[in-house]
Parts: sequence; C-alpha cells; structure tokens
Amino acid sequence: MGATRAGLDAVRQALHIGALSFATNFSLPMASSSIVITGGFGALGSAIGTAAAEAGARVCLIGHGAAPATGADLPANVLCMGGVDLTDPHAANAALQQAAQALGGLDALVNVAGGFQWQTVGGDAFDAWDRMYSMNLKTAVVATRAALPWLRARASARIVNVGAMAALSATAGMGAYAASKAGVLKLTEALAAELADEGINVNAVLPSIIDTPQNRRDMPDADTRNWVRAQDLARVVLFFLGPDSAAVTGAALPVTLGPRAEKFSG
Repeated sequence: MGATRAGLDAVRQALHIGALSFATNFSLPMASSSIVITGGFGALGSAIGTAAAEAGARVCLIGHGAAPATGADLPANVLCMGGVDLTDPHAANAALQQAAQALGGLDALVNVAGGFQWQTVGGDAFDAWDRMYSMNLKTAVVATRAALPWLRARASARIVNVGAMAALSATAGMGAYAASKAGVLKLTEALAAELADEGINVNAVLPSIIDTPQNRRDMPDADTRNWVRAQDLARVVLFFLGPDSAAVTGAALPVTLGPRAEKFSG
C-alpha cells in the first residue's frame, strides 16, 4: 500500500511538473517568429498582437485606420502600420514587403481584418454584400497573396484566418456577413490544399460573438456571459501559430465559450 501511494505521489508530482513546464515554456516556440496581423488595431487584432509579442514574437499590426499613438496599450516592441487598404493589391504588397523587411522575414500571417453589417436579403441595400465581401474575404485573399513570397521563404510557416460560427449557420439579417465568412472558411480549405507541399499550414478559428466594446455598444441588451473574450481567442490563434499544431492544416475550430471556460483551464 505504501509503495502504491508512493507511486501515485510520484505520478502526481510528474504531472504537476509537466503542467508547470508547459505553462512556463508555452512562449518559447514564438521567440524566433515574425508575425503580421491584419485588422491589427481592433480589439481582437491587438489582443493577438499583444499575446504573440509577450510570447517573444516579432509582431507587426496592419490596419486600415490610423496607427495607435505611441504609448497606446500595446507592447513597446510591436510595430504598427496604419492607412493600409488591404483590398488594394498594390498597397498590400507594399505593406507586407515593408513589414517583412522590418521583422527580418515572415513566419506567419493572421487575417483578422473584417467587419459586420446586418442586412436582410429583402432589404433595399445591396452594398452590404459588396462591403462584407470586401472587408471579410477580399482582404484575406489579397493579404495572403502579398504574404506568400515571404512565407514560402520559411521552412515552416502559418496562416490563420478568423472566420465566424455564422459561416456554418446563419440567422435573419446575417446573409451577407455569413456568406463572406463562409468564403473565408472555404479559402482556408483551398489554401491548405494548395500549400500543403510547401510547408505552410493554413487554419481558421470560428468564434461566436466576440466580447468587444463595439459589440457591447451595438447590442446593449444582450446576455454577454457566453461571449468569447478576445484574449481567449488569441490563445487559440497562438496554438495554430506554434509547433504543437504542426500536424494540423485545413482545420476550422469553433471557439464559443465565454469566461466560464476558465473553470476548465485549472
């Protein structure tokens, strides 16, 4: 009995040390990585950029609007490039070239750029469909094309696309948005197949509603308890950027739990 108890104690100790080692060394695989994040000035883009930089990566955030002022709530070593229209291939090529040269190459691209517009199919405005296509899908295609020459120069590279659960199931008024995010999902699958032999893994995350200041303003009466926090989604993106996902490509991972997910994390 004593020997059995001693053995169990040894196993528990080994598991405890292993868990601590994983938590402590989680950041180490990112230390030599150079990452570009589109839509980098929004709540999710900045959360991913902050998490990656804190894990040791070199990060450049690219956004359509003006770059955050110096001293904003971002790590000091994060580069910010504003005023970039990622629907314009020439602008995207120039931005990705500038970012890759500043970072010393490019290991990963995270396509966050996008937006949302509610519009019923029977509504008067068709511009929602063009706008959602341009913001959510075209930006991902154009940024990826601009990044590929740099990603191909690496032995192992990553592309992570931010889709949405709406790509799998849409509700009223979500047609344009859901269609564009379904396009992101299929883009992910196609790119994974095209780039599999080149050592570039392509995956997507499919969040439900992300808990951002903008979403809270737009839905002031909503129950936010199960909204996904940006920092939690950022951790999932970091998994796809790291070595533990080396055998995964073409995946679309739903991310749908709010703060209550903490009780499962120990």
